[in-house]
Amino acid sequence: QVQLVESGGGLVQAGGSLRLTCAGSGGTFSRYFLGWFRQAPGKEREFVASIAWTSTYFADSVKGRFTIPRDNAKNTVDLQMNSLKPEDTAVYYCVGKLGLVPTTEGNDYDFWGQGTQVTVSS
Repeated sequence: QVQLVESGGGLVQAGGSLRLTCAGSGGTFSRYFLGWFRQAPGKEREFVASIAWTSTYFADSVKGRFTIPRDNAKNTVDLQMNSLKPEDTAVYYCVGKLGLVPTTEGNDYDFWGQGTQVTVSS
């Protein structure tokens, strides 16, 4: 089974950009449907973005600002975040599941990274 490790979080000003990277190991990366969730303090976990092979899916709150490039050769899936807003502040988690059926439900994902903090200052 795959292990996922996130990196790239940090502090950024509103309007800025940040790129998160999720590195996978221990599995055939191309078999996994991958995505990102986030959880802000006091709020429920929420879907951010996901990708099958080339099909991508985004939450309405990030559509047009975030992209989710994937590189199966490098076993990575990134989250490129542009035009960041203070409400994007959260811990971001990389997630994965076998198969390529899209889903925005966190319980459908079997593999989770440890999370990386993103803080957007106003």
